[in-house]
Amino acid sequence: MDALPATVVAADTLRDFVSRIFVAAGCSAEEARRIGHHLLSANLAGHDSHGVIRVPRYVQWLQEGKVRAGQAPTVVAESATHAVVDGNLGFGQTIGPAVVDLGIAKAREAGLAVVTLRNAGHVGRIGDWAERAAEAGLVSIHFVNVGMGEIVAPFGGVDRRFGTNPFCIGVPQPDAPPLLLDFATSMVAEGKVLVASNGGKPIPPGALIGPDGELSSDPRTLYGPIENTIVRDPGNGEGALRAFGDHKGSGIAFMCEILAGCFAGSPTAGPVPGGKRGGIVNGMLSIYLHPQHFGAAGFAETARSFAEHVRNSRPAAPGGEVLVPGDAESRTRAARLRDGVPLQPETWAAIQTTGAKLGLPPPR
Repeated sequence: MDALPATVVAADTLRDFVSRIFVAAGCSAEEARRIGHHLLSANLAGHDSHGVIRVPRYVQWLQEGKVRAGQAPTVVAESATHAVVDGNLGFGQTIGPAVVDLGIAKAREAGLAVVTLRNAGHVGRIGDWAERAAEAGLVSIHFVNVGMGEIVAPFGGVDRRFGTNPFCIGVPQPDAPPLLLDFATSMVAEGKVLVASNGGKPIPPGALIGPDGELSSDPRTLYGPIENTIVRDPGNGEGALRAFGDHKGSGIAFMCEILAGCFAGSPTAGPVPGGKRGGIVNGMLSIYLHPQHFGAAGFAETARSFAEHVRNSRPAAPGGEVLVPGDAESRTRAARLRDGVPLQPETWAAIQTTGAKLGLPPPR
């Protein structure tokens, strides 16, 4: 599917409209602002797959009871250096900050903390949580799974067995954005297939695999028929996403299921009851490290120096450049705050349709 010209919406306008949609859908004004802030944050970072394109789905899941408004996390067990937390199917944009702040507080006191999160609604872009920890001066590592969300085929197979299972590491940098590695273990995030289905950037060739083993880049492989649909359901397709890097990405996805699912006490990707994918239930295992407690004198400065050393590598192509994790997000954020957020026309239309169903006129 070819990319269509984008509709550009000012960041403040987009955040405000999304927030009003969730107030109209039944969230408190405070929670609605958090959802709007974090969905927009994903778009600003260039991760449109985890941004406002999710609005129609989130509203549908809320109306179907697959995610709950107004929830607070429950600490099931804890010590000075760990916590086990249940998200109670609350919005990830509410549960996520609370759980990260718990890990930050423990790591500041003890030097390190391990926090498991179970039964959370979609926690969105994991880079948001690593950035939050980095702002507090902490290194953080995050393993995430998608409970009851089989959508990715394991290496060598065609049947769905994993979620897209993100992995993320954040490293603080003084007076600068953090070094940030944040990726799905599938070739592309499911949301990028959703963006492509709305006329956005096409997904790479062979990112999908059909039940017959044929490789594909057609979103219909994942969603089934997409014509005249607003909320597209991966449960309607017969194909699957492929893991990145063959056995390597498949192996990381498997371990995300073990750590963020089995170990955290959250549902694994499958088997899915009734064979039908529902709303997203995320599990997450997070590790927080305070550099000062490890005697890492000058850690942030040394990391910055090494990052510059990597950036100064000679480009492979004339006019090219070498980036380190986090550079692309920082540049995109600055550009989109200045110039506005590009949205595929179908994405913007679906958001406005969702608002209209809740009695909201489109923003001016």
